[in-house]
Amino acid sequence: MSKRVLRGTVVSAAGDKTVVVRVERRVKHPTYKKYIRRSKKYAAHDRENRYGAGDLVQIRETRPISKTKTWEVVYEPA
Repeated sequence: MSKRVLRGTVVSAAGDKTVVVRVERRVKHPTYKKYIRRSKKYAAHDRENRYGAGDLVQIRETRPISKTKTWEVVYEPA
């Protein structure tokens, strides 16, 4: 079974080996038919504390690492 991969921006790197990544998606409004942005934040495991706020990263679904962390940072896309 393949794991989901999402792309987002790091908004916080305050925790040890943890980054918070905001993933944005565009959805069409049901009434007005305009595209609006929706975002969600995910806590992801950053093994080497490599990434800081503002970095663009990809995260991959993984086994639960803690209560809130079920994602890990794969790499920084070019």
